[in-house]
Amino acid sequence: MTDVLDDGPFFHGTKADLAVGDLLTAGFPSNYRPEVIMNHIYFTALQGGAGLAAELAAGDGDPRVFEVEPTGPFENDPNVTDKKYPGNPTRSYRSTAPVRIVREVRDWARLSPEALAGWRERLADLAASDRGEIIN
Repeated sequence: MTDVLDDGPFFHGTKADLAVGDLLTAGFPSNYRPEVIMNHIYFTALQGGAGLAAELAAGDGDPRVFEVEPTGPFENDPNVTDKKYPGNPTRSYRSTAPVRIVREVRDWARLSPEALAGWRERLADLAASDRGEIIN
């Protein structure tokens, strides 16, 4: 671990159909740049951040938020720490080790359609610029 600010709980947002005990592993396309195969699993200590990730995730399933536990070392996510924001205000982390599903969070706050459209627009703008580069 490298200057990790949190001990948990941690959350992961997705549209995947997952169950308690499942392991999330690296090696799948990025939700934000599908041409990039990710070397890490990403998670956050903020339920709202996981909810946003779930809403923006690729796929046709319903957005879902899960509490997860890392099974190995993890670090601050360099895609949102220091490169874009000082410190780690998004409390976002990543690991090359799997993370285990602990439970599904059912009472997370959904984005309004307008807020979701705004986020999709910002991501499209980032993808079209050099600022959308992913540190993998």
